Amino acid sequence: MTSKWVNQLVELGEIEVSDWRVFSLELINGGEETIEAAGEFRSARGLRTAAAVRAAHGGEAVGRFYHALDARTWDGSEDVRSADTVRGALADAGFDPSLHDTALDDPATWDEVVAEHKAVVSERGAFGVPTIALDGGDGPSIFGPVISVVPSDDEAVELWRHVLWLTRSGNFWELKRNRDVEPDLEGYRVRKAEREARARAEQG
Repeated sequence: MTSKWVNQLVELGEIEVSDWRVFSLELINGGEETIEAAGEFRSARGLRTAAAVRAAHGGEAVGRFYHALDARTWDGSEDVRSADTVRGALADAGFDPSLHDTALDDPATWDEVVAEHKAVVSERGAFGVPTIALDGGDGPSIFGPVISVVPSDDEAVELWRHVLWLTRSGNFWELKRNRDVEPDLEGYRVRKAEREARARAEQG
């Protein structure tokens, strides 16, 4: 949801985004870094393809691919682990779908994902998503904001200006509260229903 908000701010001319970097919650939560372990990661196929997109087209292109993949998996309900989903997202973003096969045929793309993930953790202190870094990545950074719905244009700009002020404040560290509004994403609703159905079946 935050990435949608960021794109909204770009379209409004409020900000420019110079780069999109990869980060793996599966790695941060204790996953193995090996190429063999990556085969079990839900996000590995998309992340490795993002590495191939970066190599071919640069950091801005990673964002275009990410948002196309988001549209299929979160706005829709396609499986991010599916090769067809990733190839389709590449095509939607204006890239050659064969970049998926290039990425998956080259084990080095996983090494690139791990290296970039570690760099984001080391350089920015990242521990989750979303993490935003200011000033082309050279300024202060912050985890968040975590939002449930895409705001109106006016609210999007107001939220950004508050986030910007807090991020630049050297005396601010954290705000947090429990979420009571679920993300307004079809993919989230579909996956939640699937989890609940599995839980009922296990109990029954």
